[in-house]
Amino acid sequence: MAKAKLTAKRTGKARPGTGGKNRDRLKGKGATPKAKDRKGHKAYSAGTAKPRSKTVRPKSRTSSSKDLVFGRNSVLEVLRERVPATALIMAERMDSDSRVQECISLAKAQGIELLMGNRTDLDRMTADGAHQGMVLKVAPYKYADAKSFLGKGPIVVLDSITDPRNLGAIARSAAAFGASGIVVGERRGVGVTAAAWKTSAGALARINVAQVINLTRQIKAYQDDGAFVIGLTGDSDLEITKLTKDQLAENLVLVIGAEGEGLSRLIAEQCDYLVRIPIGDKVESLNASVAAAIALYELKRITQN
Repeated sequence: MAKAKLTAKRTGKARPGTGGKNRDRLKGKGATPKAKDRKGHKAYSAGTAKPRSKTVRPKSRTSSSKDLVFGRNSVLEVLRERVPATALIMAERMDSDSRVQECISLAKAQGIELLMGNRTDLDRMTADGAHQGMVLKVAPYKYADAKSFLGKGPIVVLDSITDPRNLGAIARSAAAFGASGIVVGERRGVGVTAAAWKTSAGALARINVAQVINLTRQIKAYQDDGAFVIGLTGDSDLEITKLTKDQLAENLVLVIGAEGEGLSRLIAEQCDYLVRIPIGDKVESLNASVAAAIALYELKRITQN
């Protein structure tokens, strides 16, 4: 009968070693790798994936450029008035008519560079505006001296009007009713831009615009030179139709505020008279350009009677 094999426990002797065999199994795996370095983790896939292309959203349909006039009628009117321009850009293979031919002739006569571009280029330049295949690049406007307007007709001062389309429309009325010039402020005021040229339909070539640092100070300077200042506001008790010829001085200044906001406090306090246009109760206020046209017409009627 074979003897039973004695264990280390029973004999009190140590179990024989392995001589280093399987030593590597006792080693730790070290620090856990970062998520981006572990192939099975979603962060690893995100780090190695190709970047997605950004979606380009279409621009607003209102052009943000200040030196472009576009549309055949608008370009033609500006060229007829010899508005300073640097280039006339036309779409390739566009339908030609009498307006296009006249624009080309006027541009050549005025030394304006003629350029060709595809419709995609013109769409991009005008932010998808209705250019009709024709864009005119206008030169920077040269402002007049505000003092030069005295003694040549009513002076129109625009207080806090920032929409260039209002400036263009007011320029048309000012030119139609014999105003000598328009004064705007550098701060919180509108400048002569391509949008103003377009809305004026060439009127800005017939009437000058001055830009001043401080409108209140300029109005005071006009008064010191003998001008009579009328401010247009919706909450005055005096209607413009009630003014008489004797009340209107030779040098007349008409101040127009923004729709809704009206005249600023300091400018309203500086005016000799505050008047309103009589309108129905159902309408709170008139657009600034509409109010300017009515007021200029009424002042001309009063002074001529």
